[in-house]
Amino acid sequence: MKYVLVYCTAGNVSITVDEKEFKLTTGEVITVTSGQIHSIKKTTKAKGFVLEFTLDFFCKNDNDIELIFHNGLFCHFAMNEVIAADKKIIESELNCITGELEKQPYQYLISVHSRIELILVEINRAKVKRGDEIWKPDALFLKFLEAVRDNFEQNYTLAEFAKMLGTTEIKLNELAKLHAGKTAQNVIYGLIASEAKRLLTYNDLSVKQVAYKLGFSDPFYFSKFFKKHTRISPKSYQSSYSL
Repeated sequence: MKYVLVYCTAGNVSITVDEKEFKLTTGEVITVTSGQIHSIKKTTKAKGFVLEFTLDFFCKNDNDIELIFHNGLFCHFAMNEVIAADKKIIESELNCITGELEKQPYQYLISVHSRIELILVEINRAKVKRGDEIWKPDALFLKFLEAVRDNFEQNYTLAEFAKMLGTTEIKLNELAKLHAGKTAQNVIYGLIASEAKRLLTYNDLSVKQVAYKLGFSDPFYFSKFFKKHTRISPKSYQSSYSL
């Protein structure tokens, strides 16, 4: 799974993330989290950067995990937005990353990691400067979200996720209510419903195949689940939105 940052240095570009379309102009950036389907739809004399990196590359410790999700930058709850950031700083760091990757000098990956950190800090500062409320989730909660996304087909229970993460169901529920305003189980349901929408929209799969990919042994139960969480049947959703 890759995390993606798109930055526009000139002109403008339209990008679709899941079902939403965003327009970037000079000096604006958007972040896309792992698993989100995205594509560039239209450009007008556009120039810029597309930066991709994996969670394993960037997240060396809990501080890195918290930074990548700070203020919803790469959040799993469809919080994508266009952010105007300091053009001079962001462009400089992205150009330096390009140079590091092309020349690969001694310890270049350490340099790239540090520069990505600086870029994320600068974007967070831009959000705070415009008056956004600060959202800083706990690293354990973020590990929980990643664990759910990595194991859809396994159909793990909340108890199994808690064991996997070395914590308790009570702790996961506390964090889910604090950071998402819902129970941990409902966070799982929400992530499954979002992934179901992506599979129905962007993959040439039947409803039955989508059900199995998401850990449902009974396609009928999957249809009931999907309708409960989206207010539309998977078949109707697919006929309306599939590409």
